[in-house]
Amino acid sequence: MMDGHEVTVVDNFFTGRKRNVEHWIGHENFELINHDVVEPLYIEVDQIYHLASPASPPNYMYNPIKTLKTNTIGTLNMLGLAKRVGARLLLASTSEVYGDPEVHPQNEDYWGHVNPIGPRACYDEGKRVAETMCYAYMKQEGVEVRVARIFNTFGPRMHMNDGRVVSNFILQALQGEPLTVYGSGSQTRAFQYVSDLVNGLVALMNSNVSSPVNLGNPEEHTILEFARLIKHLVGSGGEINFLSEAQDDPQRRKPDIRKAKLLLGWEPVVPLEEGLNKTIHYFRKELEYQANNQYIPKPKPARIKKSRMRHS
Repeated sequence: MMDGHEVTVVDNFFTGRKRNVEHWIGHENFELINHDVVEPLYIEVDQIYHLASPASPPNYMYNPIKTLKTNTIGTLNMLGLAKRVGARLLLASTSEVYGDPEVHPQNEDYWGHVNPIGPRACYDEGKRVAETMCYAYMKQEGVEVRVARIFNTFGPRMHMNDGRVVSNFILQALQGEPLTVYGSGSQTRAFQYVSDLVNGLVALMNSNVSSPVNLGNPEEHTILEFARLIKHLVGSGGEINFLSEAQDDPQRRKPDIRKAKLLLGWEPVVPLEEGLNKTIHYFRKELEYQANNQYIPKPKPARIKKSRMRHS
């Protein structure tokens, strides 16, 4: 919008909210269509950012079939649209295509280590086949595709109770509740701030790089370090509770972003604490807004790993 493009947002509001884009509604270059990409879409565009899909574990586990349909039928529909109108399509893929990685850090040549029938499979395998579809359309139909493998991202306008680790911790700290850590908290994540990701997506879309590119922050932290940092930034006196580990929870996650640096001239620039402070500020405002509207969100629990039955 700031660059003067005409932008059409297509959303079925399964996890998105109109409030996130309400400041653009009424602008002559902006259009919002309430539409599900599982149904074909007929519009004229030059570029398609295919970002549709639930992306936090509680959201995609809540409706695994919907998640699969969005990533398969939805992706086919968007590729069909790109083919019809000669548009370039950028697929928002994910670090989850690497599964619980046996290679560290993860580069784009790594094929991944994914459980195809686990609770996260609807998302992991949905995104993997979405990538396959992009390259099939590129090879067979000449559609221009870009594939971003997005690592953990946070920032304002994320759902407070989407069950992701950053939102859970901030929400619990702001509400003075104990912070819940699954397992020992030694599993690692690398978080990028949303503005860094957006810059990376735009740079990738407008580049001539058609192979997959990791977009993430290579600064790796343990979940326990995150919990302590957020507690400190919020000024919360709550303790940290350790629960059973979540099933198929990746133990280590860190992007190798040499390709993005080399080919896109991109790397994250927003320091972790700065991004967290902006997000905490947003969550505070949201809690005030929702208190005035009598709705208090609760963090969503993860799915606990079932202990194996032992037969004597």
